[in-house]
Amino acid sequence: MEKEQEQKTARITEPTEDTTENKVSENQKNQETDLEKKDHISPEEKIIELEDKLARTFAEMENQRRRFEKEREDAFEYGGFSFAKEALNLIDNLERSKQALENDEKLKNTEALQKTLEHLKIINKDLISIFNKNHVKPIDCLGKKLNPNFHQAMIEIEDDEKEPGTIVQEIQKGFLIKDRLLRPSLVGVSKKTTKKEEENHENKENLENK
Repeated sequence: MEKEQEQKTARITEPTEDTTENKVSENQKNQETDLEKKDHISPEEKIIELEDKLARTFAEMENQRRRFEKEREDAFEYGGFSFAKEALNLIDNLERSKQALENDEKLKNTEALQKTLEHLKIINKDLISIFNKNHVKPIDCLGKKLNPNFHQAMIEIEDDEKEPGTIVQEIQKGFLIKDRLLRPSLVGVSKKTTKKEEENHENKENLENK
């Protein structure tokens, strides 16, 4: 009895030859259908398909060429960006040294101080000249309106003679490398005095009440 049961189970679980043959024949039919479809494509359609593939390939090649050219140009023009930014510390240190010497009470009005300041001025001028030759130029900001693209306001200074937002003090000089910002100018901008602001506010209220 057990052997008969096993044989019945095997018949149920094992795929029959007919089933396998049917699957094979279906696959063959599908492949034949695909081949027939391809065979039915006209020569004109094949040419259009090939032209489309070629156009896409050329477009991709052109995009890659443009990306390569842009990267090459950026590397050539801005390859020294990091170096130039670091080199600006030399100018900053010279300015700090100059201020420290000028504020030294023992050195004030001495001939030694004047000679030292003259040497620092020459060194600073030479550095600026080297930077200019390499397309690194200082930003001219004093007296101009604050521009967030080039300036960073650090303090506000009361000044009724200037329009609010006018740069009246340069705390740290900013620089450009060609048309790209190397670092912004750190500046102080003007604002109306508190008294002036209160008067303007009162005048505005009086006009509104009228």
